[in-house]
Amino acid sequence: MRLFDLSLRHKVPLWGSALILAAAIAIGAAYMVRAYDDLKQDVFTSAASLGQTLAQTLFPPLLHDDLWRAFEIVRAPFHEGAGRNPLQPDAIFVLDGDMHILVASDPARLPTLSRLDDLANAFSVLAKPLRARTLTDTQTLDLAGAHHFFTAMPIESSGRRLGTLVVAHDRDVVWARFLALAVRGALIGLLALAALLPINWYWGRRMAEPLVELSKGMDALVHGRPLPMPAAERYSYRDELGRLFAAYREAAVALNEKAMLEKEMLHAERLAAVGRLAAGIAHEINNPLGGMLMALDTLKQRGPLDAATAKTVALLERGLQQVAEIVGALLVEARVASRPLDRHDFEDVRTLIEPQLVKKQLMLDWHVNLPERLALPASVVRQILINLLLNAVQATDAGGHVRLTARADEAAVRIEIANSGKPLPEAVRSHLFEPFVSGREDGHGLGLWVTYQTVTQLAGQIEAGWQDGEMRFTVTLPLEAASA
Repeated sequence: MRLFDLSLRHKVPLWGSALILAAAIAIGAAYMVRAYDDLKQDVFTSAASLGQTLAQTLFPPLLHDDLWRAFEIVRAPFHEGAGRNPLQPDAIFVLDGDMHILVASDPARLPTLSRLDDLANAFSVLAKPLRARTLTDTQTLDLAGAHHFFTAMPIESSGRRLGTLVVAHDRDVVWARFLALAVRGALIGLLALAALLPINWYWGRRMAEPLVELSKGMDALVHGRPLPMPAAERYSYRDELGRLFAAYREAAVALNEKAMLEKEMLHAERLAAVGRLAAGIAHEINNPLGGMLMALDTLKQRGPLDAATAKTVALLERGLQQVAEIVGALLVEARVASRPLDRHDFEDVRTLIEPQLVKKQLMLDWHVNLPERLALPASVVRQILINLLLNAVQATDAGGHVRLTARADEAAVRIEIANSGKPLPEAVRSHLFEPFVSGREDGHGLGLWVTYQTVTQLAGQIEAGWQDGEMRFTVTLPLEAASA
């Protein structure tokens, strides 16, 4: 498995740890370079300050050839017990113009009147650079391969030059002090890493685990099975991750509502199918039933009947009337408890109708300007919307459009559903809300009739008309009747 294919619960802490280590190494390296440069600069600054003081002090003894006094002066900066202090010079000596040593702090290594070029020690490397330049002020010499740092300055006064003072610092002593600082800095860095790496691992996993859970939830969401997310519930921040969890929860709720809506619609379609069957049966029964009742009424009007006949006719009339009531019950939609209508119901219907629109490549104009909640039964109004929108979609040719406009005032809700297409014949339009009357060859004519019955039960009105190239259905539902 490639590193980039690892789970985020491992990849985020690992990458965070790698970045912390890289940053620690970069900062540590920069710190060490800066520390070495600062230490070396301190050495040169100390040597320059010491040398300038010694150069002024050495001028009178050298002028009078008092070498013993000059020796005492160059030995004065050396203290017993100074140890390996990088600011403590390793040697101080004075050269004349021919590179002869006039006086030195360590005569054993730098004998008096010996030529610097002839010495077989670490100081001889200084002769050639000094010959190549004329010193007019203090100069520092960091020679490649030399065991010392050198600081040289002229010994002169009133334009008279007596020699060159050289202050030498042991490079190994400076390096030893630098290593001590580096070890101290490394220990501090390790302590910081010991604190930062566990914190990074903790926060990395804390950030990654919700993302891993979110990825599982999104996968389940795609397959229509949203999962609960405990990590998302525990994540209370409103950053990008928190908003992502909130979006997931909203999507999961919407998907659950859609599933319930589809289930409700399927149930409603089944009920509608039963209603259409019942309406068809009732229509077929009502005709002969009405004829029989009329025949009995005619029989009673022809004259007095004997007691047995009258009793039989009355029995038949009551039986037929009971049948008429049962058939009438099939034509009346049962009133069920329903929650109040709100704007989300319109969006639900829009969600359900969109696949049909896409399938026929229809444009949808949707304008809903309603309060948050209305005193109308949601399930009934939704069924009205679905029936009218489905009829509009089925009646519109590919490339056309369907439009819904809904608005409300204090008295009623007005819904207009329109579609482009051809106008219905006047013969059909005048009987549009009657059963078994349809403007389509494959229509059964019961959908609009059921819608008409539903609107009537709500004390509303439904009208159909052709205007501006659109077939329009306008539904008016009074709010007072609904709340009553």
